Amino acid sequence: MNDLHEGPLTPVSTAQPMPPKLTRREERQLRRRRRRRGEEILGWIVVPVIVVGIYWGVTAGLDFLGTSPGQLWDQLMQVKAMMEKRN
Repeated sequence: MNDLHEGPLTPVSTAQPMPPKLTRREERQLRRRRRRRGEEILGWIVVPVIVVGIYWGVTAGLDFLGTSPGQLWDQLMQVKAMMEKRN
């Protein structure tokens, strides 16, 4: 029961020192690097989604009109051939 009469606790000396504060320029560069990385990641995700969406939209629109991209291309080539004969 002599635990109550122990000496005071000693401070732990293994505390890690604080990292040096960044200057405003270094903070801005760090934010810029993070933003660019985020934009790259977002671009690699969003751009393919947009391209696939456009493809699906064009295909659905042509299907609604009762045609297909192949038929549309053939018709455009016929119009081109007619225009070349005219000249």
